Amino acid sequence: MTVSFECVTTSSKSAAEMFDLARSIDTHLASQAGAAEAAVDGVTDGFIGLHQHVTWSARHFGLRFRLTSRVTEFDPPHRFVDEQVRGPFAMFHHEHRFEATEGGSIMIDRLRFAAPFGPIGRVAEKLVLARYLRRLIEVRAEFLAAA
Repeated sequence: MTVSFECVTTSSKSAAEMFDLARSIDTHLASQAGAAEAAVDGVTDGFIGLHQHVTWSARHFGLRFRLTSRVTEFDPPHRFVDEQVRGPFAMFHHEHRFEATEGGSIMIDRLRFAAPFGPIGRVAEKLVLARYLRRLIEVRAEFLAAA
């Protein structure tokens, strides 16, 4: 089963500024300092772009995880998509959208994911992962809007 959700964040920054903050490896690392996250392969600093990948190492639930994501769609400064190509999820798709507003912009994060391990994974999706990932995306978005 696939779980999906959307988070909308308002910012006084322009859509172009938010676009660049969202694809900045350095800003991502700063936003996830609590998970001891590190970029360990691929693009490890600066900005990630179309067809480039990054491998993240992070601690969640007391365990060390590695996830490699690749940017599969790229339409600056409006939208980009990154997808897991290797890692703990059966599927992970993250769409980032940016729209100008009169006072700045809105950033829309659309996340779709599926846990591995069949029925056990579906239980984990509902009981733990959906809420955990939503909060992680919300905290990251708040960090970007305030950066």
